[in-house]
Amino acid sequence: MHPAIQAAMADLLGEKLMLEYAIQARRIDAHGSLASAKDATLVLDTDLQGRPDAFNPVELLLAAVAACMIKGVERVTPLLNFELNGVEVRLKAARQDSPPLITSIDYEIIVDTAESDQRLDLLHKNIRKYGTISNTVARATALDGRITRRTVL
Repeated sequence: MHPAIQAAMADLLGEKLMLEYAIQARRIDAHGSLASAKDATLVLDTDLQGRPDAFNPVELLLAAVAACMIKGVERVTPLLNFELNGVEVRLKAARQDSPPLITSIDYEIIVDTAESDQRLDLLHKNIRKYGTISNTVARATALDGRITRRTVL
């Protein structure tokens, strides 16, 4: 059964359904690693010198937050009957050295839409409220941002 259908059924029955996720990652050599999930493979930058053709761990975290936000847009726009032509998410992280950790993540969600400012704010509230990754990250560090319009009414 599809996970979304399982979750909806559990919600109707008042049950707490825990979804589970899994990946595998393995070192290829001193310059990189591979992560796999489902039928997808991703090259990881695990080289101490860095490499331009793969995402490093911080970039992967930011990409996960961006994907979560875009998936949130896909989830809530039909529910809100929200019309858009596109969406872009830009993120920046601040990292301290000692101890190493991300101290904050700032984002901008840019929506190509003619919807009103109130509807744009409603979309933003829903993206933040229902984002699994963004909610998890927000518990660990400051996650602040805004939603803006690409087109002018």
